[in-house]
Amino acid sequence: MNMKLQTVIKGSVIALVLMMGTGCASGLQSQIDALNAKVDQMNSDHAAARSASDAASAAATEARQMASSAQSTANQALNAANKSQSCCDATNEKIDRMFQRSQAK
Repeated sequence: MNMKLQTVIKGSVIALVLMMGTGCASGLQSQIDALNAKVDQMNSDHAAARSASDAASAAATEARQMASSAQSTANQALNAANKSQSCCDATNEKIDRMFQRSQAK
């Protein structure tokens, strides 16, 4: 009888270990599935962030080109203003000389 009891206990222990192992395996599988879902979500988030980064980079490039164009236009306007000022200074100088000649007579 003692042998039968030991056999039953050993069988029960083995069955218990197998059941616990199966329970742990299924719990582990659910954790792996959850981890895989998190990795997929992170990949998706990373792709969205990369897309936003690319869009921001394109917008910055366009803004840089627009600023360069505006600077070129401003430089052209400055050159035109300098030429106009030179012409105005020359005209004033001529008028002053004519006035001085008329006073000298």
